Amino acid sequence: MGIFDFLSNAGEKVFGKSVDVTEPDMTLSDHIRKNGLDPANLKFAFSNQAVTVSGMMPSQEDKEKVILIVGNVQGVASVDDQIVVAAVGNAVPTPAAVTIEAKAPEGWSSRTYTVVSGDTLSAIAKTVYGNANKYHAIFEANKPMLESPDKIYPGQVLRIPEL
Repeated sequence: MGIFDFLSNAGEKVFGKSVDVTEPDMTLSDHIRKNGLDPANLKFAFSNQAVTVSGMMPSQEDKEKVILIVGNVQGVASVDDQIVVAAVGNAVPTPAAVTIEAKAPEGWSSRTYTVVSGDTLSAIAKTVYGNANKYHAIFEANKPMLESPDKIYPGQVLRIPEL
């Protein structure tokens, strides 16, 4: 749980022309569902470019993906994670620090990386893992948000799994 910052001017346009959304549940639920996850146990509140997500997800990986799916929406500057993982008793290890992003968000099973102009998944994999050919691990960890390894954009926040 915690607050995660994103670039509000980057990401998918799911709110249409206006990002002053008073009922974000349907829009964000549809967006999460489009990305292959079930939002049935989630609630959303949207105010001043901040989204609070509460409820329950079945796994830590799904929780992390939901936060990133919501945060990578144009008009969202931060996500307040109030999601509980249903699988109680499964401790999630905190990964070691890396140079690109100081460390994984507290309680997360993966690190995050914010894409900058000129990045490719191969270049990110080379930086993170020391091997550009391991880009596929990053791609798989971010599916279905990523439809192709070649389609990333500056400001997008990606999950970086431990190998």
